[in-house]
Amino acid sequence: MLLLLFYLFIAVVAIQFLYYVVFFGKFSFAKPQIATPKRVPISVIVCAKNEEENVKKFVPLLANQNYLDYEIVLIDDASSDETLEIFEAFEKQYSNIKLVKVENNEAFWGNKKFALTLGIKAAKNEYLLFTDADCYPKSTDWITEMSAQFTQQKTIVLGYGAYEKIKNSFLNKIIRFETLLTATQYFSWAKLGKPYMGVGRNMAYKREEFFKVRGFMDHMKIRSGDDDLFVNQAANAKNITICYTPESFTFSMPKTTFKAWFTQKRRHVATAQHYKTSDTIQLAIFYATQLLFLILPIILLSFQFQWISVLCLMGFRYLFTWLSLGFAAGKLEEKDVMYWFPIIEIILIATQLNVFITNTFSKPVQWK
Repeated sequence: MLLLLFYLFIAVVAIQFLYYVVFFGKFSFAKPQIATPKRVPISVIVCAKNEEENVKKFVPLLANQNYLDYEIVLIDDASSDETLEIFEAFEKQYSNIKLVKVENNEAFWGNKKFALTLGIKAAKNEYLLFTDADCYPKSTDWITEMSAQFTQQKTIVLGYGAYEKIKNSFLNKIIRFETLLTATQYFSWAKLGKPYMGVGRNMAYKREEFFKVRGFMDHMKIRSGDDDLFVNQAANAKNITICYTPESFTFSMPKTTFKAWFTQKRRHVATAQHYKTSDTIQLAIFYATQLLFLILPIILLSFQFQWISVLCLMGFRYLFTWLSLGFAAGKLEEKDVMYWFPIIEIILIATQLNVFITNTFSKPVQWK
């Protein structure tokens, strides 16, 4: 029995090597990206529901981008606070802002995908750049960097949506590590020609890609997934590309309590269940081997079975994992989280297991 577990442990480390070095290495070990600016007209689309404090701060940053030809489409998704009034004031202040007002209806009550669809239809330009109402661009060249990745073939661009750093917060490091790992995964699979998700905090695509798949209609009843489910359905090896220049990043404030973050993760995991079968399988294999890597050595070492070989395999796995994620962290400016890597990884794996068990017995709220 122990010998069988030992062979299983070897297989787990081998699979992890494939993921971190062969697959994730497509992004981790890639050269720094150099963008060649283009002059394509861009429509920046922001959907907000009860975000009065955030839009006050962040819309002016969008309006002052260093880009010649762009508009900002502000969508008020039936807000009950002062968001609409603030948007109306911005529309008068900035000539390149267009306002879309969404009223609740029985068929699409509080559905962000419905609101986004109205905004996409109202945009005057074919090339669309998306971010959330609680996000802001790192630089005034955000539009320039993201739009530079468009070509005649590459019509979907995945960007990096980072989270702000909070001093003396270990939860913040966990959240940013998970964001780093997730970005490494979807960037790498996109480079491999098998895209499976993106994040709405920083994403761009040509409008024709939206209508090719009938927009969000195939998953309209799923409240979340306006970003990752769309990419999972619409993206392919020919039309996908990524943008990871530091000037292209967006930032938002992460959750500040474990409960709020855990709830957010439950929604993300529930949404991922609707990915293509091949994508759910590759994700399941990755997370299963993550968990088994923690469990199997404990069993083998407790019986002192081939303990030298087990320790060597553990060291080898941590070495290539640290190198792969370390290079990715350098590109995404998240190096500080890697100092806590082994501890954060254990916490994250345990949290993912908890999320899976919790979601098995109860459905999460899909939209806040």
